Amino acid sequence: MSTETIQVGQAVPDFALETYNPATGDFDEVSIEKQKSEGRWTALFFYPADFTFV
Repeated sequence: MSTETIQVGQAVPDFALETYNPATGDFDEVSIEKQKSEGRWTALFFYPADFTFV
């Protein structure tokens, strides 16, 4: 796995994540490529998992 540094204003490389969808009560996949193709704005933020030391 490689790590990339992204600056404000740069395009985010495509990636997909498994997510929980409370509307369906099941797991889904969200991909940046699909969000871009549907013209959706996407805000990315990350936080440490619960019970981890920061």
